Amino acid sequence: MIDLKFLRENPDVVRASQRTRGEDPGLVDALLEADASRRAAVLAGDTLRAEQKAFGKKVGQASPDERPALLEGSKELAQRVKEAEAAEAGAQAALEEAHRAISNVVQDGAPAGGEDDFVTLETVGEIPAFDFEPKDHLELGESLGLIDMERGAKVSGSRFYFLTGFGAMLQLGMLQLAAQKAMANGFTMMIPPVLVRPEVMQGTGFLGQHSDEIYHLADDDLYLVGTSEVPLAGYHAGEILDLSDGAKRYAGWSSCFRREAGSYGKDTRGIIRVHQFDKVEMFTFCKPEEADQEHRRLLSWERDMLAAIEVPYRVIDVAGGDLGTSAARKFDCEAWIPTQKAYRELTSTSNCTTFQARRLSIRYRDENGKTQIAATLNGTLATTRWLVAILENHQQEDGSVKVPTALVPFVGREVLTP
Repeated sequence: MIDLKFLRENPDVVRASQRTRGEDPGLVDALLEADASRRAAVLAGDTLRAEQKAFGKKVGQASPDERPALLEGSKELAQRVKEAEAAEAGAQAALEEAHRAISNVVQDGAPAGGEDDFVTLETVGEIPAFDFEPKDHLELGESLGLIDMERGAKVSGSRFYFLTGFGAMLQLGMLQLAAQKAMANGFTMMIPPVLVRPEVMQGTGFLGQHSDEIYHLADDDLYLVGTSEVPLAGYHAGEILDLSDGAKRYAGWSSCFRREAGSYGKDTRGIIRVHQFDKVEMFTFCKPEEADQEHRRLLSWERDMLAAIEVPYRVIDVAGGDLGTSAARKFDCEAWIPTQKAYRELTSTSNCTTFQARRLSIRYRDENGKTQIAATLNGTLATTRWLVAILENHQQEDGSVKVPTALVPFVGREVLTP
């Protein structure tokens, strides 16, 4: 949730953020009204409770003749207090609903617009110039015995697959390399649960606009995660952290699940858009004033991993209308996919400022010992989709694929052959 104090003092900033996202700025006024109503209800309740307390003393001091009439008045006052408390509860519920309806405030400098309105910050590496007709990742994966979509569909349905043989080793090597790099950079490795409670999914902002993307187990009221960002964010829910020595950094290795609702007909070939994949995700808790610098660090660690798999990519500043509910700023790294003649997202890193931590009640003590809301950030370090970029960019004319040097020790060979 956004900071209510910030909203009261800067309503026009929040309205502008809503417009940048392509969302309703009228929600700001609805929240301001709900906030005012809740404060008025609390004041009315406090006034009546104070009156009831004073009246109680008066009854206690009254003579026997005065007491019956005063007791009758006390009952009437108690009923009014009860009604006021009900009004307070209603106003609080209305405030929470209006509060959750507003996405995080977009950071100054983020582009306005939608999915196609990003700004390219940098392009890295040379696009390969093949002197033969390149094959796409699925044709390569099938001919090399790395990917089996047909049996994936037989077992689980469309958008499922098996990674087989060296395909499995390639992914495991990539994720293991990501884990090693994460630990070398001070992250604590985690293998988190992939089923989480509603309050954790809600707290990270995934049960709003994109709730149709999430698998829900109704009988257990648990959600399958689409990213280990969710359980990692919930790891310190309700806690006061010690951030005096710097940020707390975790890297989660997990399977992830997405329904891909609304993507009918998109990326149906291969493993670009699937229902299940594996990922190593970085997650940071830090002080809000350190969040921008930490965001740049996460991006640099992503770039280091991309350099290790030796693929050309670009870094983009994602437009406000394409940000998730919790993100105030997001940078994506998109790798070149030769057969699509286009860049496709491989990594994403988001600065969620205090939005998630406020929902999950994650705090720290400042230099004066006062509790403050922490900031949270996340970033992809490796995921299944990377195999698409590796296979297509490292293919050779005979149908073989060179294994990136950094992955050779994990895969066990330098070239994958038909």
